Amino acid sequence: MIIIIKLTFDSPLSKRINMTTLFQPYDLGPITLANHIVMAPLTRNRAGAGLVPNELAATYYAQRATAGLLITEATQISAQAQGYQDTPGIYTQAQIDGWRKVTDAVHAKGGRIFVQLWHVGRISHVDLQPGGAAPVAPSAIRAGSKTFVNNGFYGRL
Repeated sequence: MIIIIKLTFDSPLSKRINMTTLFQPYDLGPITLANHIVMAPLTRNRAGAGLVPNELAATYYAQRATAGLLITEATQISAQAQGYQDTPGIYTQAQIDGWRKVTDAVHAKGGRIFVQLWHVGRISHVDLQPGGAAPVAPSAIRAGSKTFVNNGFYGRL
């Protein structure tokens, strides 16, 4: 199931939230959240071998499960989507199994969790691409910043 949510400062939800409702349950479409608190995604750069979410990730997210909703760190949708060192993927069975362990740990604590999917396009670097290939992006225009790879900071290539 894919749920896309857009909240703005003038949305009905933002007009209704105050300290008395912050800790009350909230129905987000078909999902009931324990409260109105959302943990924003935080890049952790701690994926294991094969960019698989590991036991450290399961513990990290389970410890935060009392938030109404957890949004995971950005998670690449393909090998070409990676833009930062040691960020998790969700395109191999091992990665899916790793996220299942994370999800099960969060659910065991009563939490709800959504994965933030991404493809960084030109923000990637050849050192992060399969076979050292050029990053896959909608254009050939290089990004002007640097990224950290396993042997230091490099400009975009």
